[in-house]
Amino acid sequence: MSYPPYDPPYYGPQVHNHPNGTTILVLGILSLVVCLFIGPFAWSMGNTALREIDESGYVFANRGQVQAGRVCGMVATALMALTLLFVAFGVTVAIVTS
Repeated sequence: MSYPPYDPPYYGPQVHNHPNGTTILVLGILSLVVCLFIGPFAWSMGNTALREIDESGYVFANRGQVQAGRVCGMVATALMALTLLFVAFGVTVAIVTS
């Protein structure tokens, strides 16, 4: 008994991971928890990775990781800027009052 030939099932495009996705997420989290100076690096790497993801024709599974690391880097950069402004203000007040 012979069976009719069937095509292999279609599962959709193969999903890839961006190679820097985990690194960006880790840098973003560390920039909030450990050191604010890592934030701009996470932000910059996240922008580059998102640009690469958008320009490629592939579907990436870890786009959310890249976006989360980028946002954490943005928040850490804003906190770093506020911290530097407060320090500059404190130094200015200390110089003026002495």
